[in-house]
Amino acid sequence: MRRSSITIGLPVYNAMPYLPEAIESLLRQTVRNFRILVIVDGADEPSLRYLETLHDPRLRILSQPHSGLTVTLNRMLHETETKWLVRQDADDVSYPSRIERLQEQMAWHENAGMFYSLAEYYPASRSLGLFRCTRGSPQQLRQIVQSGYLLSICHPSVALNVEKTLAIGGYRDLTHSEDADLWWRMALHYDVHLLPEVLIGFRQNASSISSRNAYLQELHGLYIQYLLLSHLDSRDPLPLADIAPLLEDAIPATRLAAKQHLRRLNMHLAAKHYGSAFASLLRTALASPAYLLQRLRDEYFPGGMIANGVSPTLFHCRKEVFWP
Repeated sequence: MRRSSITIGLPVYNAMPYLPEAIESLLRQTVRNFRILVIVDGADEPSLRYLETLHDPRLRILSQPHSGLTVTLNRMLHETETKWLVRQDADDVSYPSRIERLQEQMAWHENAGMFYSLAEYYPASRSLGLFRCTRGSPQQLRQIVQSGYLLSICHPSVALNVEKTLAIGGYRDLTHSEDADLWWRMALHYDVHLLPEVLIGFRQNASSISSRNAYLQELHGLYIQYLLLSHLDSRDPLPLADIAPLLEDAIPATRLAAKQHLRRLNMHLAAKHYGSAFASLLRTALASPAYLLQRLRDEYFPGGMIANGVSPTLFHCRKEVFWP
């Protein structure tokens, strides 16, 4: 077996019953020359018992007191002994050719800072649509960030150049949005390459971070955009606590409700609750027809700019408040 340049990192926290399927998806890859690093973040006995049944020389298991996702991800970066760290969550599934396709692209773009792929909601047979994903060349992605918008990238689809990720500060302690914060910093400093094919199945479930913290994730996402704009304008940002009321005014309640209903649609489909799924679709349309139309456009006509955030003008028009 050739020397590995890739480590696949799984943070594990209350990961059952999905963890076995996630691990099996890695063991069934079309290539074998990679490592697997699992960090169990807290006393997760069921997950540990399962992991202890595995006997694969590529697998390394670490345990720690519960420290949260950001601490776990940064430890993963420091513990990784290979050039690349491939992300995956413990409830997601890597499709068989994922690592092989990444290796091919890494050979072509050795100096890249990051790769990512398209992701579909999982299981695909009982879900609708793809994860809403920014598309474009490294230059186009950089231009999106330079214009003041955030990239929309499925976190478990990412492969990070470890050295370059640490050079820009790794993951910062920005709960629910530590990934979006890393994407804009990476795009400004290094090339970020999209593999325009579906290589991972992204599971939506009621216990996921996105499902449990939809409002906070929206609020913190706006704060990440504020940090980006502060960087672009060479201004000192205020702490989140100081401007949270201002950011809350920029969160349309109807759009947030529509987003939550659409997420529940796929959860109901996965559970084969088709009546509830139809009701969630109807609630999405009633809450915000514009949001539903935007999602349909992004799904079926993804040629336009797909990005996250509000118009930067909303910040710039109130400079004296956001940057006193």
